[in-house]
Amino acid sequence: MVEIVEVGPRDGLQNEPVLLTTGQKAELVRRAVAAGARRVELASFVNPRLVPQMADAEAVLEAVADVAGLVSSGLVLNERGAARALETAVHEVNVVVVSTDAFSQRNSGMPTDDAVEMAGRVAKLVAAADRPVTVTLAAAFGCPFSGEVPVARVADLARRVAVDGVVEVALADTIGVGVPADVRARVAAVRDAVPDGVRLRAHFHNTRNTGYANALAAVEEGVEVLDASTGGIGGCPFAPAATGNIATEDLVYLLERSGLPTGLDLEALRADAVWVGEQLGKEVPGLLSRAGGFPPA
Repeated sequence: MVEIVEVGPRDGLQNEPVLLTTGQKAELVRRAVAAGARRVELASFVNPRLVPQMADAEAVLEAVADVAGLVSSGLVLNERGAARALETAVHEVNVVVVSTDAFSQRNSGMPTDDAVEMAGRVAKLVAAADRPVTVTLAAAFGCPFSGEVPVARVADLARRVAVDGVVEVALADTIGVGVPADVRARVAAVRDAVPDGVRLRAHFHNTRNTGYANALAAVEEGVEVLDASTGGIGGCPFAPAATGNIATEDLVYLLERSGLPTGLDLEALRADAVWVGEQLGKEVPGLLSRAGGFPPA
């Protein structure tokens, strides 16, 4: 079974010019869970002036408190965000460390080494509240400002962030530059770098149309968890020309047809992608919502 973390309510919406209401965001979460998703990253606890799409993080958590089976995740960039998250009922906290100094300064206002130290403090804070911590290494495949990111650097960062309390490390291709060979090299190096018991997750964007090939390569290398966004919406507001995540429905089609079960309902996901497009007033990047599954239902 490949676990898919639905990130549409957070990463999907954070770069969209249309601001959805709290009710619309809650409905997106409800739809994802009804389609079979369990883990949903549904908010980021960041400066609302910089990311206004996430200004209602606490309200979204409250609005979905009654959703049975939901394991909610909230993204943070620092201790302030973690403290905000812990004041809610969010089930797990995902802290981001950007792999290069140039991007890290723009994303979180600190160089990477400082972000690693911050992640350690956040892990202690969250673990003390008896909640799991995950760490995402952003721009782990390439940086829009610094270019190539060496595999050895990614592995070293993974080793340094996998402190007590951290249950999962995610490798994120934030700007969609990776290819399957990059995935294999990074997954192998990071697996050797982190302690036994720390799971690996992968987060791909389809900027250069390699996201799905990368996702399959990650699973073939033993990665058990993939992020995806309903409709393929999303992007990073701090990365030039960043485009959407791989689409949940397209990914599920790929995996299921490859004999890799996900536990998600493809037709429900297809309907969700259409619904998201209607809320945003545009056609979503994902293709299955237009083409449908096969054989036809």
